[in-house]
Amino acid sequence: MSAQPDGPYEPLIPMPELTPDALRAAVARIAPSRIPALTQHLFEATTNAQQTQSLAPLRAFIHSWAVFVAIERHPQRAARLRELERLVNAAEQDPSDAIIEIRRIRDEAEAEAGL
Repeated sequence: MSAQPDGPYEPLIPMPELTPDALRAAVARIAPSRIPALTQHLFEATTNAQQTQSLAPLRAFIHSWAVFVAIERHPQRAARLRELERLVNAAEQDPSDAIIEIRRIRDEAEAEAGL
């Protein structure tokens, strides 16, 4: 993950492998303030996986943080998502178009992450 962006629309980092360690390293580089949330989510996912004897909680952890990284590694896309979320939460206008665009951003991020 040492690549530098080639222009204003290039990602800050390459998409990491879909492992807890690789995702943690990516989050540390692009959104270090989110490391406590990632750590807590991983702890909860691991505990739930052990209790339920299922890998589903760990898969959900990987999915959630892979999408987060795929979005946040593109600063303009991340900023647009936050703006859209503010519009929806403000409830000052019909949120339909914003919700459609949020879904498109998330779908693109999932595809980028290989999910």
